[in-house]
Amino acid sequence: MLLLHLSDIDEASWARAFAQALAPYPVVRRGDDFDPADIRYIFVWKPKPDAFDGLDNLKAVLSLGAGVDALLKHPKLPDAPIVRFVDSDLSQRMSDYVVAHVTMHHRQFSRFRDDQDARRWSQFYPPAAGETTVGIMGMGVLGQDAAARLRPLGFDLRSWSRTAKSIEGVQGFTGQAEFDAFLAGTDILVNLLPLTPETTGILNLETFGKLRRDKLAGGPVIVNAARGGHQKEADIVAALRDGVLGAASLDVFEVEPLPADSPLWTQKNCYITPHIAAISNEQSGVAYFSRVLRDHEAGKALVNVVDRARGY
Repeated sequence: MLLLHLSDIDEASWARAFAQALAPYPVVRRGDDFDPADIRYIFVWKPKPDAFDGLDNLKAVLSLGAGVDALLKHPKLPDAPIVRFVDSDLSQRMSDYVVAHVTMHHRQFSRFRDDQDARRWSQFYPPAAGETTVGIMGMGVLGQDAAARLRPLGFDLRSWSRTAKSIEGVQGFTGQAEFDAFLAGTDILVNLLPLTPETTGILNLETFGKLRRDKLAGGPVIVNAARGGHQKEADIVAALRDGVLGAASLDVFEVEPLPADSPLWTQKNCYITPHIAAISNEQSGVAYFSRVLRDHEAGKALVNVVDRARGY
């Protein structure tokens, strides 16, 4: 039996879709009449404190989110494999966001917007894409897809990840020992890291101060579409005001929704979106997790299982 425990989204719609995709396999929701001992799989999004109560026979926890940092902090998370959502549609949406903001900053949108506001005709010519280095932090599925979509545009690409990755057209840097070297040649820093104790607060003044400063007019740029826990927002505000950063694109925040009194709202060179870079699509999500469940019931191994020690 599959149990859905979804918060802040239309659980009923997902339940109907799963019931149709998995029939005759039983699908239940919170509040339905079922024996917790019969639940073999639970599909979760922002699980409540009692989400796992009585589920002693779980075969797997199916996580709607691509990131599982919040799920791993659940005080009653059972000792069952966690399967995360890996999907081409989600990757495409995230890469759309990254490409849009990288190209916007590369073409000096902030500068020309200020010129327009001032009715000033200033024919500044941005550098070619090949003269601009985009550094991607995190080279999992999302990072690799973003690199694959940026590469045809001509950008010089580099990456930084916990373990070594060999990606065509991308200069790879690995681990803390190579972090400073990675930053030193980066003009636009894109964060797609998983949130772990090691990466919490990584977007800070010390990091910003190590980015390359002699290529992009106005200074280096950051794009964060991963987790709000990666950034220190007071440091971002200070860096934007002092010129340590030329601009920032932020889709995630330390507190969401972003409080109305946050100084980020009034920073002209800060571009805010309300955590919409990538969304888990119902159609593709149901197809993916239905396949995972059916394959596992047929004796196949689970795919995309989270390594709890690493946190992703």
